[in-house]
Amino acid sequence: MTPTNALRTLAWLAPLVAVIATGCTPLRTLYPNALWDDRLERGYTLVFPGIEGADPLNGNIARGIDWAGVPTAIEVVDWTTGIPPLLLAHLRWDWRNERQAARITQKIAAYQAEHPGKPVNLVGHSGGGAMCLLVLEQMPEGTQIDSVVLLAAAISPRYEIEPALAKTRRGIWNFYSPLDATLLLAGTTIAGTVDGRHTPAAGAIGFRDDDRRLVVLPKLQQIAYTPEMALRGHFGNHFGCCDPRFVQKYVGPVLSDQKASESIAGTADVPR
Repeated sequence: MTPTNALRTLAWLAPLVAVIATGCTPLRTLYPNALWDDRLERGYTLVFPGIEGADPLNGNIARGIDWAGVPTAIEVVDWTTGIPPLLLAHLRWDWRNERQAARITQKIAAYQAEHPGKPVNLVGHSGGGAMCLLVLEQMPEGTQIDSVVLLAAAISPRYEIEPALAKTRRGIWNFYSPLDATLLLAGTTIAGTVDGRHTPAAGAIGFRDDDRRLVVLPKLQQIAYTPEMALRGHFGNHFGCCDPRFVQKYVGPVLSDQKASESIAGTADVPR
């Protein structure tokens, strides 16, 4: 191997090594008290990581939710194998993802049985956004999740979202950014989305109908990236929406206060 090729290989492997290093670190070390047991009486918020599994990004999401004053217990639920080199498998193993969704649904049902009437929220980043929808679809009839937030979701824009919406009380908020070009425009076009479509993802262009217009549904809020989000650490890329300052400002109000969430929803893109 020539020195040039060796450097190219090292440059390609460096991000993977970083992911492995953080992925093998216990989440409580990265962000202590990711789950506050004493808050379970006030509700339950589940954070689903992307295909990389539990890492500092998810701790940052949990931190931002906490900073926003959301009173619920918060838990990062890793639905992946925990083996970072299986990134693409996490993206495309639909059979395993369905099983994980069923496991998480049982976890939520057990909580709701023990704490009836308490709010349950889902927040998912990238592949975790798709997991939110899979979990919703498997919720038993007559049960609902309060609020669901999708951050840069790796799901196809024409995904049939109505069944998932029907399992929510307040709705789904989809934060998307056309600047997420590497992973959600090119990446999912090449490797596919969690639901197996080779297309730019809804986390980049929003949920769209057959005429490529933004889907408009009563409980679906589609929040397009705006330049002022950079003031909260989100510069439009795939990971900026995990910045705790962004989560505090834009996600926390959705989970804790209806009026605040409605004001955020007012920034939603206008269908074209």
